[in-house]
Amino acid sequence: MSLISENKPVIGITCGDINGIGLELIIKTVGDARLLEICTPVIFANNKVLNFYRKGLPEINFNFSTLKDATRINHKQVNLYNCWEDEVAVTPGLLNEIGGKYAVISLITAAEALKENAIDGLVTAPIHKKNTCSDTFNFTGHTPYLKDLFGVTDVAMFMVADNMRIALLTEHVAVIDIAPLITRENILSKLQIINNSLKKDFGIDKPKIAVLGLNPHAGDEGLVGKEEEEIIKPAIKEAKHKDIFCFGPYSADAFFARGQYEKFDAVLAMYHDQGLIPFKSLSMGEGVNFTAGLNGVRTSPDHGVAFDIAGKNQADEASFREAVFKCVDIITARKEYADQRKNPLKKISAAFVANARDEKIIEE
Repeated sequence: MSLISENKPVIGITCGDINGIGLELIIKTVGDARLLEICTPVIFANNKVLNFYRKGLPEINFNFSTLKDATRINHKQVNLYNCWEDEVAVTPGLLNEIGGKYAVISLITAAEALKENAIDGLVTAPIHKKNTCSDTFNFTGHTPYLKDLFGVTDVAMFMVADNMRIALLTEHVAVIDIAPLITRENILSKLQIINNSLKKDFGIDKPKIAVLGLNPHAGDEGLVGKEEEEIIKPAIKEAKHKDIFCFGPYSADAFFARGQYEKFDAVLAMYHDQGLIPFKSLSMGEGVNFTAGLNGVRTSPDHGVAFDIAGKNQADEASFREAVFKCVDIITARKEYADQRKNPLKKISAAFVANARDEKIIEE
């Protein structure tokens, strides 16, 4: 049985590396009382660590309820789920074992709550791979861990903003290892996830997806690399036969320089920097990382732990706040999509009204 409130979604929030900017971002975000109008935040951390950072932000004042039982969430306040009772030394800006240990405890506790439907969605604060990846947590980041926890065969790292959506074929992979991962199977899998997500999570009935090439100038018809001709183009052709509306491969530099991304609902980039550099440059600091393909909804800001400014009240919460908003939006979109699947007449009626408005049949 789901423990989710019927009135507004419950959003779990991990603390990230306790020596990074995560808790500062969280406090600045949940410190705005208006957030409680759209969701109930549950921070997975420890009250002493949270209070450590609250003292450095005297201009922000908010109350929270402390709990150890997900069934006792207070929907009128911010909630703090105490994940540990240890006395922890917080050292802002320092990369150490302590920061990674408690970031993992927070993540595991919150992710299990998401899997068990104790919360509606999850927003994760930044972690550092150097101090989180270990024999007991053998993952390079949030995305592979959540993929394993939910038992799905594939997910997509989907960077979303108001003006673009970019998914990655390969994620945190060394450049030398990228080319062998450019396979027809991998491309088809990502395109299927993106296509389904655009419909279910973003309410787009007939999404258009652009696919970037791997090599400069998209291979120049085989003169600069063979991947486009031998792998990417055949994969696009096969995806079209599966009713996925996709095009390419496009030369990445011209694609973004000429604003072609504005003509598509999403873009599939071949590797991390190919997608993230233009995304971060063009999303104006309010981009969000969304893990498409999971049963649960997970988002995060599009930046890292920023040790250089940790504990200095300099962190900009815009991307983190947007991650909370996007999490709520996607939860709502999924409910509407499920409702339309149960009752197709609602979708037909909504489409008729929308078309009528477009044609000015209905007077506004």
